[in-house]
Amino acid sequence: MTFVDTVTLRDRGVRLEPLALSHEAGLAAAAADGELWKIRVTSVPEPGEVRSYIETALLGRDQGHRFAFAVLDDASGKVLGTTSYHDIVPAIRRVEIGYTWYAKSVQRTHVNTSAKLLLLAHAFGTLGCHVVGWRTDNFNFASQRAIERLGAKKDGVIRGHALRRDGTIRDTVMYSMRSGEWPEARAQLLYLLEQHAPAA
Repeated sequence: MTFVDTVTLRDRGVRLEPLALSHEAGLAAAAADGELWKIRVTSVPEPGEVRSYIETALLGRDQGHRFAFAVLDDASGKVLGTTSYHDIVPAIRRVEIGYTWYAKSVQRTHVNTSAKLLLLAHAFGTLGCHVVGWRTDNFNFASQRAIERLGAKKDGVIRGHALRRDGTIRDTVMYSMRSGEWPEARAQLLYLLEQHAPAA
């Protein structure tokens, strides 16, 4: 039995379902919306690399250290992006949330907050995690703001930690949320979603 079982999560018009090769065309279209692969501080695949990207995610699922989701509009089934549990450590009941990116047209909407709410609720409520972590590029300030907006705490910076696609070496900013912090974070996320509820 794996720590993260196959599951589909949905709320507020957003659906997270296990990433599969059948999402290839939709994910390529999402990446093309804004040419996201050109952003230096992310790892979004170019359209021709999407199949390999999905295959790598599926290998991580088979090996037990990553579980990737496609993020979809629940009504239309349109692929909006992707997100994952990764660096899964069952022995200490820890997961991280990452490999997250969305089509430019749905950035700065309720989609990311809704997806994170689903992932956090599942991690703390169903998986019984003690801690959920995040990591991001030290120059990805938008990602850092988004993570902090969730209620995560900054743990620190790992210097000289990983390669970027352009061959430069990045520092990685680490964040986490403990299970005891989740109720307050959940209340704040629900409040934010109510303030910015999508039109019916």
